[in-house]
Amino acid sequence: MLAIRMQRTGRKGYASFRVIVQDSRFSPTSGRIVARLGHHNPHTKETVIDAQRAEQYLSQGAQPSPRVVKLFKLQKIALPAWVKEPSIDGKRSVKNPDKLRKNRPAEETAPEPAAAEETEAAPADEKSADEAAKTAEAGAPSAETEAAPAA
Repeated sequence: MLAIRMQRTGRKGYASFRVIVQDSRFSPTSGRIVARLGHHNPHTKETVIDAQRAEQYLSQGAQPSPRVVKLFKLQKIALPAWVKEPSIDGKRSVKNPDKLRKNRPAEETAPEPAAAEETEAAPADEKSADEAAKTAEAGAPSAETEAAPAA
């Protein structure tokens, strides 16, 4: 089966690409290509594609890669109905969304021993007394002073 894909060329750090037709069993770097349809420079956004030859290979059943489909659409090359267009929104689908941490149910924590609760209760009382003293200094009535006139 034939594939229309991109072959990287250019120096290190400055890639440019050829649009080639190749047997899908070979890698783009193998050098065994059927035809060169054009080139694409992503830095200058320059794209040159032979539209007539591209349509010929598409009519014969050559499978374009998703990036090549985008290039063909930009060059206004007619694509057959069987060609799948890549998603534009950029959102990928998740295979198993129930396995994500954010979608897992909350784990139940085991109850702590009673001795540990008593030792933790004392610092909590101290904190509430400190908070009451701070609010009294700030001029706001504390909960204790509000409860006294009501009684």
